[in-house]
Amino acid sequence: MEPREPKAFFEDRGYLVVDDLLSADEIEQSQREIQRLHRLAADLEAREDDPRLGHFQREPFAKDENSNGVPVLRKIENTRQLSPHFADLSAHPRLVATVQNLIGDDLLLFRSTLMLKPAFHGSAHALHQDSAYWPMEPPTLITVSIALDDATPANGCIKIIPCSHHWGLQDWGHIAQDQDAPLTTRDDIDQSAPIDVPLRAGSAVLFHSLMVHGSGPNQTDRSRNTALYAYFSPHVRYVPRAGAAREKAFPVVAGLDGAREHTLVAS
Repeated sequence: MEPREPKAFFEDRGYLVVDDLLSADEIEQSQREIQRLHRLAADLEAREDDPRLGHFQREPFAKDENSNGVPVLRKIENTRQLSPHFADLSAHPRLVATVQNLIGDDLLLFRSTLMLKPAFHGSAHALHQDSAYWPMEPPTLITVSIALDDATPANGCIKIIPCSHHWGLQDWGHIAQDQDAPLTTRDDIDQSAPIDVPLRAGSAVLFHSLMVHGSGPNQTDRSRNTALYAYFSPHVRYVPRAGAAREKAFPVVAGLDGAREHTLVAS
């Protein structure tokens, strides 16, 4: 593929699949690190006074259950701060090159997260646009979802509505949904419009932050884990909500003359 072809596809359709981004060894390392982070969550819950505990969110529909002595988690935020492995993964050379081809050489990291769908309990994620929750103008971030297990319709792979990034920014409700809840209650969205994006472990889907997406529940007996990163160009405006900090520093993943951080100030 010529470099311009994936960019043209992304701009038109709003997403791009990258097969086999990670090697088998990188996948195995990621799974071991997820196990370590679950053990860390258990340790932090026992202490209760460590601020890192705020980065861990329990699965809301697991009723505070534990599995093999560790909490059943829905997600882990700020993995770049908690894990050298996932910090390195955010700067994976092939991933960075792919994102740069789409939005330019200077890349800032907005989000580094593990989205976890535990066996049997993994909740559905209602349809939404990431930019509805993110304070950037224009809303032109790129979300990267890396499958660390095979992602299938049965275990709640991501669903997207192709070309929906052309709809403009809209309002959405609560994202975490119970197993049997519909992906949306909006009557202006065709329930058959979302398509599944199954991925082999190690593959990724990149999508525009205005892309309407969600995922079904995990109804299998194995967890499905995803490393999620969001990138953006420094050529945006920071527009925080009322009461939020007026400036915010973001890690530099590439470019900006090798700087480690770049601060955006609300205008």
